[in-house]
Amino acid sequence: MIRAATPDDVPAILAMIGELAAYEREPEAAQATEPQLKEALFGPQPAAFALIAEAGGAPVGFALWFRNFSTWTGTHGVYLEDLYVRPEARGDGHGKALLAALAEICVARGYARFEWSVLDWNEPSIGFYRSIGARPMDEWTVFRLTGEALHNLAATSRVNGA
Repeated sequence: MIRAATPDDVPAILAMIGELAAYEREPEAAQATEPQLKEALFGPQPAAFALIAEAGGAPVGFALWFRNFSTWTGTHGVYLEDLYVRPEARGDGHGKALLAALAEICVARGYARFEWSVLDWNEPSIGFYRSIGARPMDEWTVFRLTGEALHNLAATSRVNGA
C-alpha cells in the first residue's frame, strides 16, 4: 500500500533516511532532525513531500520529493530526493509502487519531468530504473556547493536582503 506521509510518520522516515545513508556509505551525513523534517514536510509552507510504502501496517519504504521547474517546458516536475525500501521488503514491488505513484502525480498535475540521481556504483538500482524506462542523463554532471565554499560564495553576493 502506498499513501501520503503524515506527521506521525516522521520518526520512521528519519530512521529510514539513516538506513539509506548507511547503505550509501555515508551514515554520518544524515544529520536531519525530527523537528526539521516535520517542518519541511508539514509546516506552513512545505518544502518537500513524502509517500510511505506499507506492509502489514508498518512503513517499509518511503519516497521524499519536491517540485522543480523546467524553463524549457514551462512546467513543474518532480525531483525524487530519496527512495528507500527496507532490505526485508525489497523485491515485493514497493519501490516500483512508490515510483508509479510519483509518476501518477506528474501525469495528473501536467508535470513534464520526473527526475532523480543515483550513485554510479549502485548497479541494482540502475538496473531497476532502466527496467521501468528511465534513462540516465549522461551528458549532465551534478555539482554541489556546501560548507566553506558555499559561505565564501555567499559572501560575494551583491543582493541586499537576500
